[in-house]
Amino acid sequence: MSNRRFPFSGSGSGERLKFYPNMKAIIAEKPSVGMDIARVVGATDKKDGYCTGNGYMVTWALGHLVSLAMPGAYGYTKTSAENLPMLPDPFRLVSRQVRTDKGMVTDIAAAKQLKIIDSVFDRCDSIIVATDCAREGELIFRWIYSYLGYTKPFKRLWISSLTDEAIREGLANLRDGSDYDSLYAAADCRAKADWLVGMNASRALAVASGSANNSIGRVQTPTLAMVCARFKENRNFVSTPYWQLHLTLKRQDAHRMFIHTEEFKEKDAAEAAYRKITSGSVATVTGSEHKRTFQQAPLLYDLTTLQKDCNVHYDLTAEKTLSIAQSLYEKKLISYPRTGSRHIPEDVMRHIPSLLGKVVSMPEFREYGQSFDMSDLNTRSVDDTKVTDHHALIITGISPEGLSEAESTVYTLIAGRMLEAFSPPCEKELLVMECACEGMAFRSRSSSIVRPGWRGVFARKEDREKDEPERDGGTAEFAEGETVPVMGHGMAQKKTLPKPLYTEATLLAAMETCGKNITDEQAKEAIKELGIGTPATRAAIITTLIKRDYIARSGKSIIPTEKGMYIYEAVKDMRVADVELTGSWEKTLAQVERHTLDTETFMQSILDYTRRATEEILRLDFPAMQERAFTCPKCKTGKIILRSKVARCDHDGCGLLVFRRDESQAVLNPVVMSGNLLRQFVYGTVHCHRIRTASVGKAFFRIPDVGIDGYLRANLFPFGINAYLAQ
Repeated sequence: MSNRRFPFSGSGSGERLKFYPNMKAIIAEKPSVGMDIARVVGATDKKDGYCTGNGYMVTWALGHLVSLAMPGAYGYTKTSAENLPMLPDPFRLVSRQVRTDKGMVTDIAAAKQLKIIDSVFDRCDSIIVATDCAREGELIFRWIYSYLGYTKPFKRLWISSLTDEAIREGLANLRDGSDYDSLYAAADCRAKADWLVGMNASRALAVASGSANNSIGRVQTPTLAMVCARFKENRNFVSTPYWQLHLTLKRQDAHRMFIHTEEFKEKDAAEAAYRKITSGSVATVTGSEHKRTFQQAPLLYDLTTLQKDCNVHYDLTAEKTLSIAQSLYEKKLISYPRTGSRHIPEDVMRHIPSLLGKVVSMPEFREYGQSFDMSDLNTRSVDDTKVTDHHALIITGISPEGLSEAESTVYTLIAGRMLEAFSPPCEKELLVMECACEGMAFRSRSSSIVRPGWRGVFARKEDREKDEPERDGGTAEFAEGETVPVMGHGMAQKKTLPKPLYTEATLLAAMETCGKNITDEQAKEAIKELGIGTPATRAAIITTLIKRDYIARSGKSIIPTEKGMYIYEAVKDMRVADVELTGSWEKTLAQVERHTLDTETFMQSILDYTRRATEEILRLDFPAMQERAFTCPKCKTGKIILRSKVARCDHDGCGLLVFRRDESQAVLNPVVMSGNLLRQFVYGTVHCHRIRTASVGKAFFRIPDVGIDGYLRANLFPFGINAYLAQ
């Protein structure tokens, strides 16, 4: 029963462990989930890395225990144009690797757990897969299964929550493992595509730039391109003024403001129009229309919409929100969080009334619940055809206890969204009035809420629609044909505004729609498969870009770093930065998942793309980046690695470190630097002023090519201040 990876399993002596013909192995994705499942099935005897009992042996992975081998495993040991593109055939699986000072080495914890899993599988006659019910969860198991060399049959536990009831029901209705072959195929294709594009593009960039301190990714680079493009558009935007004319009509104690239907581009024209209206002017009401409108309740949360709302309302990052949601899931309080669906099927709808009963008993919603009609629920979020692997996020009904403040916040948001989704629409009355004065047309819009419906749950101003004026235009009403004296008029200067910088919430929305500015929920749903990444990976993509110093948070905004802008400027017109192309791959992967496209067709397109993208990058010229690379002045061996906050030597044991504070300041410490080196660190001609002392100087600097102003400190005495001040 042993396999080729490990010739024996179990004890260090190498003896064979006993095989149990009726024993079932269960593998979960992480220890906490494995322990829960073990408790439910009666496997109460805890061992090192697994539990056993009642005919079951329950073990677990530690996330990805197996990964695709690095280029060196295929003989690509040198970063050179001659070795590109790297196209492994076949790909190899290896035990998880970790980066150390000596390079990539096998993760000891991963290797140990793989041996334990091997011993469990070896002693059982069948396997039950209980990893997360999604692409990544399926990939984690299949790669372990393949790496260990097993061919034993396996069944799939497919559940949407970790409650005891859901686990028992799932175990009673196990699905054939082959039903998820296409899910695995899509995940495997995605991983290999990321390897091919990322490894080749990054090495090609290293060859072209002369620096290995950069990387390109299939999804990361198009996301970076969106951030950089928006940043440039925002910074380069030239605001233009315009003028708006308004007048006020009054009836008794009430008034109403009317706005001129056209904007004036020229001040002279605006002033001329303003002068037409005098103290004796009258306005004739030309139209008055009352319209009843309905603002539909929002759909239930998927992961992306939850992350957006957490960022908007509570300033939580996408990564933090995912972490909290995962914690709530493992505490059995919510359904599976990494879902891309905002709907539930009919069979889940049967449980909704009882769950809503628990929601309205929460202190936050008790008042709203007093008028909430359980007998007439909004079913807009109920649609079997729009649910794929997992339904929308809902609570499980288990009472939350001992939650942190952040966990309580996210849980309340999910519960509140359930109440919103099943509430009636918000009913509004829109009043549009028009009048004419001195040959000019004016219009007034006002909106009033007749029945708040779902908007009464949180009563947030952010739920306001565009047809609801933010300013008070007055309440006076006038009949069509009525002539009313003008009580006042005015002229206001305004200016055009640029598109705002991305926040984490708006970036998630842009990733979901390939950068298209779509607000309509139905339209968003229609192009969801064209998004960049998946709901489960978007937070990680943003985090990776931050860790690689390509983007940074500035307040709530997300902006590119200098390093990110350099990469963007180099590749912005290339396939590797094409947002819509990357989005089309996600659609293609969805087709693989649904059996409508074979893996060979997808992988061939990726191979062709990799070849073309690699060639494009190798043809690049990076004079600016090459200028920024210089030899370490301390050890004379290493190269200086430049980051947004630090600059350091890449040679082990050197210790040279330069700290940069904020985006506009640099503090050089502890190594003494010459004036010439100081100028190199700030990447350009340095204009200096206000030296405070002879030994410790503080100087103002400006970096023309980057547009940064700030202060730079250094011990200047040994080299003389003049060296530092030289232009």
